[in-house]
Amino acid sequence: MEMNASYTSFAAIGDSFTEGMSDRLPDGSYRGWADLLATRLANRTPGFRYANLAVRGKLIGQIVEEQVAAAAALRPDVITLVGGLNDTLRPKCDMGRVRGLLTEAVEQLAPSCKQLVLMRSPGRNGPVLDRFRPRMEELFAHVDELAERHGALVVDLYGAPALAEQHMWDFDRLHLTAEGHRRVAEAVWQTLGLDAEDDWRSPLPPPARPGWAASRSADLRFARQHLGPWIGRRLTGRSTGDGRHGAHYSVAEGRAFWVTPAEGKPVGPVSAWVRVDD
Repeated sequence: MEMNASYTSFAAIGDSFTEGMSDRLPDGSYRGWADLLATRLANRTPGFRYANLAVRGKLIGQIVEEQVAAAAALRPDVITLVGGLNDTLRPKCDMGRVRGLLTEAVEQLAPSCKQLVLMRSPGRNGPVLDRFRPRMEELFAHVDELAERHGALVVDLYGAPALAEQHMWDFDRLHLTAEGHRRVAEAVWQTLGLDAEDDWRSPLPPPARPGWAASRSADLRFARQHLGPWIGRRLTGRSTGDGRHGAHYSVAEGRAFWVTPAEGKPVGPVSAWVRVDD
């Protein structure tokens, strides 16, 4: 990878990880690593353009159907694709189908951009995800194979112990904290050949361990607020992403669109950027 390369546009596709949950802003909206990365790229490249098409809860088949062609049509310098992990967490998962769909996505995206970026997603330490790790690692092995075949970059978040620590994950135990998203943005930044700001792999000091009663109370709240509803959605075939579209996708027009920092103003949060119509 060329060091200090220049990138003028970036499109991100995927699920809740790329949408930005649980990196919540004061207004209740989500930011996340992709927005953070876009902001940093915009600060070094006037006229920079960005589109985030990711939607929470999406399976790899939905990402292929709803996001891949839209991102490819933008012809960006950089596309990031992170998908398939939601599939591996389903009780019944056809890994052959997941691999096939991921291959289809990469074959369509790689020729449409200057640099495709794939990821080995982070996995939280704990007994729940341990049962799904064989599927996750099968998925990541396929990611490596596709990257080698199509000249894509791979960001290995799964191989970073710091991102697996429980205190790097939000209360729902499925999404990274704001610090976790910041580290992912730094990891992608460095993978793109840009100068490191810090060591995103460095461990955080361990938090104070809660007492037994506090731990059990947290487990009960998690089960009531997150685990129970998650199981209910799986049993009924529903998803948190039902009826949702990416932040920079126009349903009326049936296409994605770019946003860019307002001309003459400092680069601020992506939520304040303006649409580019051309």
